[in-house]
Order: sequence, then structure tokens, then C-alpha cells
Amino acid sequence: MKKIAIYGKGGIGKSTTVSNISASLASMGLVVLQIGCDPKADSTRNLTGGKNIPTVLETLRKNGDADLEELVYKSTTGVLCVEAGGPVPGVGCAGRGIITAFEKLEELDAYEKYNPDIILYDVLGDVVCGGFAMPIRGGYAEEVCIVTSGEMMSLYAASNISYAVKSFENRGYASLKGLILNAKNIEGENELVDNAAKEIETSVIYRMPRHPLVQKAEEQGKTVVEAFPDSDMAEHYRNLAKLLLDGGDAK
Repeated sequence: MKKIAIYGKGGIGKSTTVSNISASLASMGLVVLQIGCDPKADSTRNLTGGKNIPTVLETLRKNGDADLEELVYKSTTGVLCVEAGGPVPGVGCAGRGIITAFEKLEELDAYEKYNPDIILYDVLGDVVCGGFAMPIRGGYAEEVCIVTSGEMMSLYAASNISYAVKSFENRGYASLKGLILNAKNIEGENELVDNAAKEIETSVIYRMPRHPLVQKAEEQGKTVVEAFPDSDMAEHYRNLAKLLLDGGDAK
């Protein structure tokens, strides 16, 4: 079982990237589990027809307890989808939702029942508090990738995330695999991201171009891989998925 956490600043296109990776891996015949670790609970929307699925915290608040089938949803692409969710707005800690979700999945033997080939954690990276760092420090993920663009705030977030990963890496937890450039087509973007990667002592493992099919697919509540499987953009996502699966060299 391969376990990868993908972090990034909110709004950077992280969930879009993760969902397309998941759909790509599922199309290869792999059992894929995608766990959304963001209070907005929108990580899996492009896998579930543009609809938000009930979150672990929401279900537990409503019912007091839950069966595994109430927490894990299988998408039309075959991806197993889970959303951790968050607290009632203004009350409680968002990071705590991640911890609660992980503990519940373990309690219900989710990993043994579904036996996924790969688990992808989609994690908000604006704040790397204890809860949001759970995939790194809890021994859940083996590798961490950071989605960024050349924009200053996304690179700032990438630097903070990399610092957190490397702090835990020394304790035998997840290691930083590298950056995924999700291009915004700003001036000098490749150079900006290359310089940032050098500063945090990592590499750019993939450069994802900006493409209008991404928005068109999202308007249908789908991934590019599902909506436009023969497109060059779908091929990019499949290439990235293979790279993460095989542990290949940076591109």
C-alpha cells in the first residue's frame, strides 16, 4: 500500500490535481482511496458529480456513530472517497476533524476492508498545525508532495509545509518528494518555482500546464481524466500519477 499526502495553499488547484491523479490511478485498475482533509470538504467533488458527500464529522455529529459504508463513497471512476470535514463554524479546531476522521477509519478497519493499493491525502496547507500535520507525523503518509504555482503566497506556503515535513522526517515519518507546479502562467513562473525548490532543497517533480479543459471538466462535476480522457491534459495527469506510483525521477 502506497500512501502519499499532497499539500498546498487553498485555491492553488490541489484538490483538482489530487482528484485527477486518483481517477488516473483508478483507470489503471488500482484500488484508490482519496481522503479529503479540508474543512470545506470539497476534495472529492470532481469525483462525485460535483456534489459534496457527507463528511465523517458531520455524520458522527448527526448519528453519534457510523458504519464504514456511511463514510466511504465509491465514485463513478471507482475511487473510494472520504471527507474528514470540520467543526461547526466558529466552534472547535478544524485540524481536530482530521484526527477524528483518521481514528474512526482505523476503528472501523477501513484499510483492511478496502485494501487500497494507494491512499492519497488531500491536505490544506495554509496552516500546518497539529491536526493538518497528522498525515505527516501520524505515520499515515510515506511521501509528501506540495502543489504550488509561481505566486508568492503559494511559494510561501510551500516553504512552510516543507519545513514541517523535514522536521518530522528526522523522526522517521513522511519524506518530501518534491513540488508539483500547477501553472498560473505568470511571468517567469518556472524560474520562480525552480528557485523556491532550490531554497527548500527539493525538486520540481512535475510541471502541470494551465489548460481550459480543467474548468470545463469541473463545470460537469468531473475530472479531466473522466470528461476528456483523450486530451493532452488528461495525459499529463496520467503521467503524474505514474510518476507518483512508480517513484520515478523528477521531470
